[in-house]
Amino acid sequence: MFDLKTYIKERRDAVDEFLRQHFSVRFQPEILYESMTYSLFAGGKRLRPILAIASYETCGGEYRQILPQAAALELIHTYSLIHDDLPAMDNDDIRRGKPTNHRVFGEAMAILAGDALLTEAFYIFLNSEHFPPERLIEACRHLADAAGPRGMVGGQAEDILSEGRPPEPDTLFFIHTHKTGALISASVRIGAILADVPVHLRDALGVFGDKIGLAFQIADDILDVTGEEERMGKKKGSDQRKGKMTYPSLYGIDRSRAAAEELVREAVGALRVFGESATPLVSIAQYIIQRVE
Repeated sequence: MFDLKTYIKERRDAVDEFLRQHFSVRFQPEILYESMTYSLFAGGKRLRPILAIASYETCGGEYRQILPQAAALELIHTYSLIHDDLPAMDNDDIRRGKPTNHRVFGEAMAILAGDALLTEAFYIFLNSEHFPPERLIEACRHLADAAGPRGMVGGQAEDILSEGRPPEPDTLFFIHTHKTGALISASVRIGAILADVPVHLRDALGVFGDKIGLAFQIADDILDVTGEEERMGKKKGSDQRKGKMTYPSLYGIDRSRAAAEELVREAVGALRVFGESATPLVSIAQYIIQRVE
């Protein structure tokens, strides 16, 4: 019987070990190294790397082969959190149960640490001898598109611009599918690209990634209202205090939960073509809903 907790721990440990080996050689200036690794190893679910690994395994790959690309996703995610927490953006004091990067190292070093993590991510992603160059380039292009102005950064910009405005469905959908959903969806798609599966299988994983990316952010919206601060590692109610556009603010808790559940059902349905090999992805999708039940 498949044990999701064991699967996540084993894959997360593998990603962490890869990252620790990569950052085992310290560099100058020392404070930049400390700032980067402080946030990178502050904890976290490693959801995006695990999704890339699970997608690759669903397509028949061996997880150790994709560890560099999976680890690169965590660097991009971590950089986005460091910058998101800055006073000019969300101005948060706590992340993953610890003081945010700029509270420890100052704003200038936090900005530079984020810049460095983003740049290092692409170095790690492309520094691989296992995959043919053309496949790596295709996957890297997809990642850059998801992380940049047409994806995560565009969503972050709209999120800031929308603060304090009345919730509006199209804008809310844009924010969630870009700021959070784009990188989650890309994590799933990258596994399929690197596994070099046929187009119809890539498309099925693409649908799955799109659906769970949105479901994950809706779940986070709900947890910001109903969750426990100790488990979340951050203060609850921050979305409302900042006037963020969220699913609960527009639809209420019950309708938001129902929307997330429907998205997960549709995501799981897209994986039927893979049969039992998609069990890890299916279990991860179901876990997203269990967080808010």
